[in-house]
Amino acid sequence: MTKRSLLLSLLLVAGSLHAQDPAAEADKVNPLIGSLCAGCHNVDGNSALPENPKLAGQIPEYLFKQLREFKSWDGKPPVRENAVMTAMAASLEEADMKAIADFYAVQKLEPSVAVNPDTIEQGQNIWRGGIASKGVPACGACHGPAGSGMPAQYPRIAGQHAQYTLTQLQNFRDGGRHNDPNQMMRTIALKMTDAEMRAVADFAAGLR
Repeated sequence: MTKRSLLLSLLLVAGSLHAQDPAAEADKVNPLIGSLCAGCHNVDGNSALPENPKLAGQIPEYLFKQLREFKSWDGKPPVRENAVMTAMAASLEEADMKAIADFYAVQKLEPSVAVNPDTIEQGQNIWRGGIASKGVPACGACHGPAGSGMPAQYPRIAGQHAQYTLTQLQNFRDGGRHNDPNQMMRTIALKMTDAEMRAVADFAAGLR
């Protein structure tokens, strides 16, 4: 074998090993996805049920934060209360949570759609300009004009199930959820009616 052929063979082998790395990582994560996550969120993160959030394409730092806060650490109550998710997160370590978050972050989102034409204008106005008379800021100021979120700070909302988004807004208002930094979402949600929440949640579902 010539030196050139030998070098080419070594490069091909190295390239093949490198190409297997992502697959090996997926094999490591998939058992967790299949046993813990897929039942509610589907393997690809596009949940069919509107009560369960779509995880595909979500910001990984946000997913990791939520998973970590569903779990009880050092005997303390979970920061984010949810009986189902606390049970799911109980056996996970931080490395598992990060792997799951990274896995879902690179899946392709199959976005939901806006379904109520009667509230599209109201939802758009709240998203883009907030509700000035109540001191409600524009949703797009933090979550981005297109709802794609801001890495490590604010989640992607575009294409999310409207029902899930509405439920989270109501939970922030009613005290069922309180893991928002600086109580930002709790402060905003307290100023909104159910009709306003429903309108902006439906509008966000249609964002791309």
